[in-house]
Amino acid sequence: MDTALDHAGEPPSRPAGHRGEAAFLLDASPQLAGSLNVRRIVLNALRLAVPVLGDRAVLALFDGRGVTLSACDTDGAPLPPVLVPRLAEDSALGRIRRAGRPELLHVVPGAGSADGFAGLLPDAGLRASMAGPGPAEVLGVGLTARGSTAGALIAVRGEGQGFTRADLALAEEFARHAAVTLDAARLYEERRHVATTLQASLRPPELPSVPGVRVAARYRTGQERLDIGGDFYDVHGGPGDISVVVGDVCGKGVEAAVLTGKARQTIKTAARFDRSPAAILAALNDVLYADRSDRFVTVACARLRPAPDGAGTLATIAVAGHPPPLVLRRDGTVEEPELAGTLAGVLPDLRYEEAAVLLEPGDAMLLYTDGVYEAHGRDGLFGQDRLRALLPGYAGASPETLCEIVEQRVMEHLDGRGHDDIALLAVRCGE
Repeated sequence: MDTALDHAGEPPSRPAGHRGEAAFLLDASPQLAGSLNVRRIVLNALRLAVPVLGDRAVLALFDGRGVTLSACDTDGAPLPPVLVPRLAEDSALGRIRRAGRPELLHVVPGAGSADGFAGLLPDAGLRASMAGPGPAEVLGVGLTARGSTAGALIAVRGEGQGFTRADLALAEEFARHAAVTLDAARLYEERRHVATTLQASLRPPELPSVPGVRVAARYRTGQERLDIGGDFYDVHGGPGDISVVVGDVCGKGVEAAVLTGKARQTIKTAARFDRSPAAILAALNDVLYADRSDRFVTVACARLRPAPDGAGTLATIAVAGHPPPLVLRRDGTVEEPELAGTLAGVLPDLRYEEAAVLLEPGDAMLLYTDGVYEAHGRDGLFGQDRLRALLPGYAGASPETLCEIVEQRVMEHLDGRGHDDIALLAVRCGE
């Protein structure tokens, strides 16, 4: 560390004394904490740092073996981030990453100093935009949170301005605030990415094309997008014999996601040996009950095959603690098969009943989860009666339209209120 920290004197635009420093930090903290977007926090930190901490500033975020450098131009407009793929460990910036201690460099243009400006700014283009015409003092302080140094704040001052020990203390405190906010934002973005990726993996990325029927689905996560939901849908099988499934796992989060994955895989595996919905649900119950978990799954399962006389599609349906599908006839009549079945995973050796429904050309069948009928708006729950009353107006509509309008009406009913996950799957018999 250079003894230049004993220099004194700051320009009027920089805080003077403890009160000025405290006011700067008091003003900076909420501005830094006002976002959970990493890029926005970086830009806020740079704009706050100038001119209080330096005439120019750069924020470095360590990335594997390299570093990403961010800066603003003299007008405060952000410059494109610069990625340096490999950072020299013996450079000043490398030492900050390794030890977290501050580094101060006195840079004289053309003097060929041992570490030079490049020690803290390892990109020639960025150095050119940050360097002034004369000597400069360059201070680097670590962005340390939870015992790890994730980056560095680099401040540049022209000749004669220098950095005092009070300046160092202020820069370190500001960097600490920035580091904590960046750490929280990174954790948030990482958790959101994990949740989104995991949630996507629990649903089929693309519905298969099924001869004789048209299938569509919609999925809307709950308002708290970081809670991984347990709703799922699936379509599997071969030409002339497919299974459509909609289900809901108890709870949210990673444990629910694991159970969702297990339920989907169990259903798919069981269907390879016996496509009967009752047999599939019995196998699912046996597997989940054997785990002795306090979690359960509700499922509606339908097997779709061409009707024996070739006129329409025969749907064989079974449910485990789940509402039966609604059948929307071409003339607007809404039917619900009389079916009931115990939710899967709570009792041993369960057996399930089946009901057969003939879907004639133009008829549709809608499978849905409790995020639809338990949506709580100003007028209470959306409810199954409201859902049944909605459907006749869309008789003959495509399954895509059917799913879309149900989701839309549920969201209108909620009027901005929070809601559970919503899964919808519609099947329409071909003309």
